[in-house]
Amino acid sequence: MKRKVTVSIIVVVCFLLQSTLFKALSIASISPNLLVIVTSAFGFMRGKKEGLLVGFFSGLSIDLFSSGAVGLYALIYMYIGYVNGFFRKIFFPEDIKLPMILITASDFVCNLLVYFFQFLFRGKFAFPYYMVHIIVPELVYTILTTVFLYFILLKINQWLERSEKRRNARRNA
Repeated sequence: MKRKVTVSIIVVVCFLLQSTLFKALSIASISPNLLVIVTSAFGFMRGKKEGLLVGFFSGLSIDLFSSGAVGLYALIYMYIGYVNGFFRKIFFPEDIKLPMILITASDFVCNLLVYFFQFLFRGKFAFPYYMVHIIVPELVYTILTTVFLYFILLKINQWLERSEKRRNARRNA
C-alpha cells in the first residue's frame, strides 16, 4: 500500500511540475517530459507490470488534462513502461548509462508516436520541422532533467524496497 501511495504521489507531483513550473521555465516553449522519466524509471527499476501501470496513470493524467483523444497518451506511456520493464534484469542502480539510454529512447519514441498520431494522420507532413524544433530540444531538456530526477526516483525506490523487505521479514518472523 505504501508503494502505491508513494508512486501515485510521484506521478501527480511530476505531472503538476511538468504542466506548471516547467512550462513557465520552458525554453522556446519546450519543457522536459518528466512523466516519461518516471514511467521509464519505474519500468526498468520494478519490471513490466509496474512500468505498465505507472505509464497508464501518467498518460491518463495527460489525456484528462489536455484537449485531445482520451487514451492516446495512456496507451503510449503504457507501452513505454512495459518495454522498459524488459530491462529490469540488466539494470544496476549505480550505473547511469542504461537509464539515460532508455529514457532518451523512450522520449524519442514517445515524441515520434505523438507526431504520427496527432499530426501525420491530419495531413501535416512537417516532420523535419517537428524533429528540429520539438523532438530534439525536448530530448535534450529531458536528458538534462533526467540526471537529477533519476537519482531522486532511485532513492525513493530503494527506500520502498527496504521498507517492503522489513515488513516481509516481520511477517515471516
